[in-house]
Amino acid sequence: MPWLILFVAGLFEITWAIGLKYTEGFTRLWPTVGTVAAMALSVALLGLAMRTLPVGTAYAVWTGIGAVGTVILGIILFAEPATAARLVCLGLIMAGILGLKLTSPV
Repeated sequence: MPWLILFVAGLFEITWAIGLKYTEGFTRLWPTVGTVAAMALSVALLGLAMRTLPVGTAYAVWTGIGAVGTVILGIILFAEPATAARLVCLGLIMAGILGLKLTSPV
């Protein structure tokens, strides 16, 4: 269960990172409200997952999920470049996330 909670926390991290773009510097009310809510949920769920998971592993996986998801959505939503080098780097991050999961004592 802590891994599922951590995964959902990572999804909320993606949500708030993408939401920052839509707030336009926190000048738009509803995107700002949604972004701040996603931030709070993300951190709260991370905290719950850390009750069981090692702090270093949980934090690294959480930020990795957020980074990979945000880059992928940046490519899809904002036409950011999907170069071979960027995709290889995403693969390396995903390999690191998987490695931490597989070697975690929990």
